[in-house]
Amino acid sequence: MALAPGPASFNPVPVAYQTTGDGSAVPDWLNKGDNAWQLTASTFVGLQCIPGLMILYGSIVKKKWAINSAFMSLYAFAAVLICWVSWAFRMSFGEELIPLWGKAGPALDQKFLLKQADLPATGTDYFPPLAPMYPMATLVYFQFVFAAITLVLIAGSLLGRMNFLAWMLFVPLWLTCSYTVGAFSLWGGGFLFQWGVIDYAGGYVIHVSAGVAGYVAAYWVGPRLDRDRHSFPPNNVLLSLAGAGLLWLGWNGFNGGAPYAANVISSMAVLNTNICAATSLLVWTSIDVIVFKKPSVIGAVQGMITGLVVITPSAGLVQGWAAMIMGVFAGSVPWYSMMILGKKKMFNIVDDTLGVLHTHAVAGTMGGCLAAFFAHPTLCNLFLSIPGERGIIYAGDEHGIHGHKAGLQLLKQICGALFIIGWNVVVTSLVCQVIKLVVPLRMSEKKLTVGDDAAHGEEAYALWGDGEVFNASIHSGEAYSFQARTIEASKHEPSVRARAPTDQSLVEL
Repeated sequence: MALAPGPASFNPVPVAYQTTGDGSAVPDWLNKGDNAWQLTASTFVGLQCIPGLMILYGSIVKKKWAINSAFMSLYAFAAVLICWVSWAFRMSFGEELIPLWGKAGPALDQKFLLKQADLPATGTDYFPPLAPMYPMATLVYFQFVFAAITLVLIAGSLLGRMNFLAWMLFVPLWLTCSYTVGAFSLWGGGFLFQWGVIDYAGGYVIHVSAGVAGYVAAYWVGPRLDRDRHSFPPNNVLLSLAGAGLLWLGWNGFNGGAPYAANVISSMAVLNTNICAATSLLVWTSIDVIVFKKPSVIGAVQGMITGLVVITPSAGLVQGWAAMIMGVFAGSVPWYSMMILGKKKMFNIVDDTLGVLHTHAVAGTMGGCLAAFFAHPTLCNLFLSIPGERGIIYAGDEHGIHGHKAGLQLLKQICGALFIIGWNVVVTSLVCQVIKLVVPLRMSEKKLTVGDDAAHGEEAYALWGDGEVFNASIHSGEAYSFQARTIEASKHEPSVRARAPTDQSLVEL
């Protein structure tokens, strides 16, 4: 007779830490290094949003809009996450519904989140679908922070006048109808992915989308008050630098995490990202000195951002010297676009508060086109789904056998940019028109005059002199006013006398 099986041998190591065995929480496909890096990269990108852009926006605007600007970022980050796990992730990276959209569905189930990550529609004639070596939960979160920062970037075009209720509706609608299409088409296995358009880490999916959508939304929302457009000084330049610094270093996760692994491409991407950003910052600052005779801190921040954007479409696909050349373009072409063309009448029709069209749409499109010149064939073969892709300067390699592919790549890049631009012009306009049927897109003139206190009942700074008392805004009918009573000490009397209330109905912020 066979002996009855006894109890399993005792293992003092919890299942979650065992490396093999059926039912183990650490399956054979899991690469702990890749998983650790991907979660770290995700956190870096999340820090770009909160507190990075939240600080940058809140400090680079006029002080009466500090809270509203920061809050737009905070709200977008939270709202995108809930929409992302509820339906948008699978629309971007799930099974194909049509060549530019995936099937909607939740990403909340344990069985789904703990299985090996995969992008089912990314299979090509050359390679099977992508399957990173970590759980789906990691991929869901990594792609979420990319979606979130896109909405936060759009907010940069709308600061200082958009009705917050309209923004609350805009975020989920635009995410669902626009971002998911760009993400699936270029990253999730859609028609641009299958054709071989290069968008390494989001030059098109994120930056061109954000720049164009922000500009179009700004057109429909309308401009700020005239006096805000003509006088909109930063309320805290040092804090702006702090936010910019978080944005710069957070970009290491942005581009370093794009290969879905801690591999040689991620290392190359991180180095190239910093080379291009530094070069662009120096070039932008140098042009400021030549033209305006003085360096600008805000200008340096703009140059840093354009450098980061330009390298993004090809960060892991170009050599270091190419990243430096791209930095020269990044610091000069968007400078001309913003500082020269941006001041002309045709651009002034639309009030793009922080110039997102120039720093992201122009820079992102240029970066995508430059990828068609500098993408190295060896690096492309390590990362891209279509073998043999290369930049134009490598057209003569291998005796020109692949020369036709180099010229075709530029056409692909231009067509990819045009698709993203066209889709966002149309869809963003439709989204704004739908929202307009429910709530006004723009705050009332009286709220625009007051700022944060009228919009949120809060202010960023309570900088009152010693002995002064501030009364909250009085909301009476249609009137919004600040009243301040100043108590000042008399030079001749020890008692304190209260000054009569000011006759001004509004105190300029």
